[in-house]
Amino acid sequence: MSGKVSRREFAGLAGLAALGAAIGARAAETTDLHAPAPFPKDFLWGTATSSYQIEGAVNEDGRGKSIWDIFSHTPGKIEDGSTGDRANEHYHRYKEDVALIKALGVKAYRFSIAWPRVFPDGSGQPNPKGLDFYNRLVDELLASGIEPCATLYHWDLPQALQDRVGGWQSSDTAKAFADYATYVAERLTDRVRTVFTVNEVGRFVNFGYGWGIDAPGLKLPAAQLNQARHHVALAHGLAVQAIRASARAGTRIGAAENIAACVPAIATPDNIRAAEIATRELNAGFLGVVLEGKYTDGFLAYAGANAPKFTAEELKIIGTPNDFVGLNIYAPQFYVTASDRAPGFHVLPFPTSFPHMNSEWLRIGPEVIYWAPRLAAKIWNIEAIYISENGTSSEDRIAADGQVYDLDRIMFLRNYLTQMQRAITEGVPIRGYFLWSLMDNFEWIFGYGKRFGLYRVDFETQARLPKLSAAFYRDVVARNAIGV
Repeated sequence: MSGKVSRREFAGLAGLAALGAAIGARAAETTDLHAPAPFPKDFLWGTATSSYQIEGAVNEDGRGKSIWDIFSHTPGKIEDGSTGDRANEHYHRYKEDVALIKALGVKAYRFSIAWPRVFPDGSGQPNPKGLDFYNRLVDELLASGIEPCATLYHWDLPQALQDRVGGWQSSDTAKAFADYATYVAERLTDRVRTVFTVNEVGRFVNFGYGWGIDAPGLKLPAAQLNQARHHVALAHGLAVQAIRASARAGTRIGAAENIAACVPAIATPDNIRAAEIATRELNAGFLGVVLEGKYTDGFLAYAGANAPKFTAEELKIIGTPNDFVGLNIYAPQFYVTASDRAPGFHVLPFPTSFPHMNSEWLRIGPEVIYWAPRLAAKIWNIEAIYISENGTSSEDRIAADGQVYDLDRIMFLRNYLTQMQRAITEGVPIRGYFLWSLMDNFEWIFGYGKRFGLYRVDFETQARLPKLSAAFYRDVVARNAIGV
């Protein structure tokens, strides 16, 4: 790491490690008939971050600009006026942060690679120094007994591609992404065996190219928006093929999508069937076409003249089989009931009193992490699902004794993990869980005002402090079960 760990930080880590050891010993000795049911023995517990949100060092070692560099520096775009220029200084503090991951006892860490670090211009000449950072990070993770899981795209598109071809508005960006995927796969998959291609297409396309809320801040008409999404799907398919062709044997590939999560309002057979229909149709623009190799008739009919233009060859590429599907699940997006009218489901309005977490969009609905994987597995016959993100923001105030007692986050996690276990018990093929997030970070348009981490970050001093939820998650991992 770039600096010494303070006594307070060290004490926090030591205390968490000691707590974990005690939890592990107690869990090993438990023979109580009322002990919590364990998760599968090979269940993969992890945590996650993304490059722009934590790395900082935006002008170091040849890194090019990303669309978020430009967007965050545009007045009025970020709620608190901040940027990711410094963020968590992870680029220099990665060893310290790997120690935080190790203290949790998790088996895996999902991080993202900054495309403009590796290809400053988006394509053309690579920047070896950019990939050197990820080589160091991967080696540090492996030395600490943590499995590295890499995401190739978590929204930081090289600004050069946005300027040159319009970013995801052009199929040239999809081809550049495949070249980038090849370069990374050739150099990292001797140690990184799990690769996520793109993260949350449903967010970065709609928010960035449709509503102008996220980078690059465009408000495209429907036809152009659907075409941009198609280009992302094509980029995913091309990347899967490129990685398979260039990676070490055994490398596993998939995408991480914030699935449009549909929940039956009441679990009657008719409503469950309606939720299946809704899940397929409302995810047809990306997840559906990736897993089926075609757009649904309903999607094309609804889009009409605004439907994306595509070829049979493109659909074949997009539909290249995946090894797993990552689902980012936070909140139910739709509660549905059956309908006699097409398309066979009715979306219910949310009451203004519906409970939510510290982030208003994050409605509390633990059952969503049961229904979304269950329905997806059935609709698309998925053999392996990872919950690639789940977590919540919290107020996270420091108490008089210097600690953070984030009981709301613990409540959230306990209930969501219970519903996830319910799904696994019923045979839904959930193989692992990545808690979002390891530590507080730059939360996109909210800046540093929303805290999702297990570790609280003082963004002035860069001190990391374990919250009570870190001990809770450490307990879950040590037991491989949810404590009662």
